[in-house]
Amino acid sequence: MQIKSITGSFSVTSQIATSDMNDIAKAGFKSIICNRPDGEGSDQPSFAEIEAAATKVGLQARHIPIVSGQITEADVAAFGTAMTQLPGPVLAYCRTGARSTMMWDMNQHVDKKAAGSS
Repeated sequence: MQIKSITGSFSVTSQIATSDMNDIAKAGFKSIICNRPDGEGSDQPSFAEIEAAATKVGLQARHIPIVSGQITEADVAAFGTAMTQLPGPVLAYCRTGARSTMMWDMNQHVDKKAAGSS
């Protein structure tokens, strides 16, 4: 698992395993966001398995499944809501980390637009 820091409170990584939860908690993360739909890959654990393992080590977990190449405004809004509701720092993951990074970038543009319109 290679974690890429985007900001001091948000990082991304590729697919995680249930066995990674202790390391994630020890690294200081308080929450995880899964951006992979269940069943996207035959080798991935379900979100329910990830959430159960996360809960055992005191992490909060949120599932915002994003179909690759099909990000919607509702997906970006759900990601923004999760980022405001979940305790940080937050680790988001998908197959490679790219979708999670795109969600962060898109959410930042939405936040800047909203701030500019007030």
